[in-house]
Amino acid sequence: MIWAKEETLPRQEIENIQFTRLKETLKRVYEKVPAYRKKMEQAGISCEDIMELKDLRKLPFTTKQDLRDNYPYNMFATPLQEIIRIHASSGTTGKPTVVGYTRRDIANWAELMARCLAMAGGHQDSVVQIAYGYGLFTGGLGFHYGAEKIGAVVIPTSGGNTRRQIMLMRDLGTEILACTPSYALCIIEGLEAMGIKTEELKLKAGIFGAEPCPKTCVQNWKRN
Repeated sequence: MIWAKEETLPRQEIENIQFTRLKETLKRVYEKVPAYRKKMEQAGISCEDIMELKDLRKLPFTTKQDLRDNYPYNMFATPLQEIIRIHASSGTTGKPTVVGYTRRDIANWAELMARCLAMAGGHQDSVVQIAYGYGLFTGGLGFHYGAEKIGAVVIPTSGGNTRRQIMLMRDLGTEILACTPSYALCIIEGLEAMGIKTEELKLKAGIFGAEPCPKTCVQNWKRN
């Protein structure tokens, strides 16, 4: 399914939009993020060197280490007064990576996730169970906003408590499940342990992310 008409534009028009936004973003971060400006200078690249969309390959990567080295706010291209939300990684391997969101970022995020859900068949009559974590982890709230934007019924279960997840999935008529691939495997195992047949569920689609999706997850999900 298509959520936004922009998705159906001719390829050249889409690329024109992408290039315009790339140039705008590049100019902003070059002027406002000293760490990124330094990376560009070290790579011998200026904003003027980006003449077409494929020149994107010339730009230096922003790595997770860059985010750690500039913890907490030095990678922000927007004044902190305009930031309305902070999310961060767990920080289990060092300093957490911090990401700030403006109101426009939140709106764009909701639009992006609405597109993802629409592509999976989601619509205003869908029942969406979100088993991603809520809180500093960025996943749960993103799917939540997207599901609300398409007008779906949202069940914000967050992660864990698998038996309860499955009970709600069956009793509330969940049609789309959003979670990590590994947690989808836990739910499959939980269904088997509880003796619940897939025919008892209304599930039509699963949207998995935030970690690599093992082949066994796809195979088990299709089989069940």
